[in-house]
Amino acid sequence: MRCIMRQILTAALVALALAAASVRPVRAANREQQQLMADVRILQQQAQQLQNLIGSMNAALTEALKAVNTRLDEQAASNRKTFADQKLVIDNLSSDLRIVREKVDDNNLRISSLSQEVDALRQAVQTSQSVPRGAATPDAAEAAGAPNTPAGPGGAVPGPSPAPPPTPAAGVVSPSRLYDMAFSSYTQGLYDLAVDGFNSFIRSFPKHDMADDAQVLIGNSFLQDGKYDKAVEAYDTAIRTYPNGSAIPEAYYKKGLAFRNLRQLDLARQAFEYCVKNYPDSDAGRLAKQQLMQLGNSSPASR
Repeated sequence: MRCIMRQILTAALVALALAAASVRPVRAANREQQQLMADVRILQQQAQQLQNLIGSMNAALTEALKAVNTRLDEQAASNRKTFADQKLVIDNLSSDLRIVREKVDDNNLRISSLSQEVDALRQAVQTSQSVPRGAATPDAAEAAGAPNTPAGPGGAVPGPSPAPPPTPAAGVVSPSRLYDMAFSSYTQGLYDLAVDGFNSFIRSFPKHDMADDAQVLIGNSFLQDGKYDKAVEAYDTAIRTYPNGSAIPEAYYKKGLAFRNLRQLDLARQAFEYCVKNYPDSDAGRLAKQQLMQLGNSSPASR
């Protein structure tokens, strides 16, 4: 009996020992799980902190980018304004330089024309001085129907009395005076008065040697006054009315300038080419050649 009780007690102790041994791993597993959960919570907190930090950094970066973009826009606007101001100054200088160049060209042509006129006058004076004056004789006087006159002192027979120089009629202006008045208005920049004066000269003396010059100067007045369409019409009138006039080379050259100012470069090139081809040795032809070079023309006429 004792032996049986001892066996039962032994079995019970073994069972208790086994039960205690099985409880220990469960408790250890619970502690590990709790530790893992704590680590997860710590990681979640750290992740949240990182998100908050990234959000604040994004906001700061966005503000910084906005400030930089604003400064860039302001700088770009300032650069555009500066560039526009500089372009305006350059355009004004170019316009002034063009006007000065045209006036210099016009003065060169006028000086050339005046030089030709002076040469012509010099030749005329030399011709008149080379012809001797014939002395009047009584036979010539009688042949001309002059009455006989008594001999003067020393026995010389006086010739017929010279006629007094003709006086101009009241209100009549000489061609040179009318032309000079119009040209004076032109040189003073009074282009409307100059046009009226040259038109009056042409109406009064349409066959005068300076009529073609007057018509070309009408075109020059319009050109200097910025009325380029009227300038072209005036030059065409000069070319059509006085095709053999000495001012026609200038008419073609200035017509090309008017077309150039009108941005009609093809018509300007045609006028310059015609001037170079037909009047290569004139001042206008040489100036037209320079204009063709500026236009980048590569035709044989411009070389």
